[in-house]
Amino acid sequence: MTARLGLKFSEVMSGGFTSGVSDPKAAEQQGNQQGSELVMRCSVTIDDLDLFVHDPQHAGKLSGTIDFAPLGTSIPSDQGVFNLFRPGEARGVKWMVYELGFIAKTRPYYLAGKKVVLHDHGAEVLQETTTLYTVLHEGTNSSGPVAGAGVLHLGAKSLADLAKTIEITNAQNSFETMQGLAMYLKLFLGELWQTYV
Repeated sequence: MTARLGLKFSEVMSGGFTSGVSDPKAAEQQGNQQGSELVMRCSVTIDDLDLFVHDPQHAGKLSGTIDFAPLGTSIPSDQGVFNLFRPGEARGVKWMVYELGFIAKTRPYYLAGKKVVLHDHGAEVLQETTTLYTVLHEGTNSSGPVAGAGVLHLGAKSLADLAKTIEITNAQNSFETMQGLAMYLKLFLGELWQTYV
């Protein structure tokens, strides 16, 4: 049986981040003023592109590392969640979800982030798909006490670097590579079209 086509890519997001603050925007501003930031280097893995495309949650796996001075640098995580354009809580809202659980200084933490994509905000498409509102929780999920917050950004260079990391897995030839890439782009661009137009 031929393995299903999959996809992998990596991205780096960073931004102002502050301990003890629960509102991401306020925490970002305070973090920028204090020179405090969090860096998330993550890799998205989609094992089965066909299943991913037809799943309403568009769920994949997330792994990576966290840099945040109060907790440490290069803190590893292989317990993550990724969703592409998951339906949000309000009508016309979709979320791009990035969540990582990790251990720092022997304690569990959970970084829950989402990019908020709003209907009829066509002019803001780049900003909304590259801005991650994040809250850091104590414990193993997003129900734990808030330990900090901030807003992470995917800058122009990081966006270009992301494009270079895209890999179609289990492809046997260049045709299958293009086929896999087309499946992902059709979903991504199609969701944007439905949301912004």
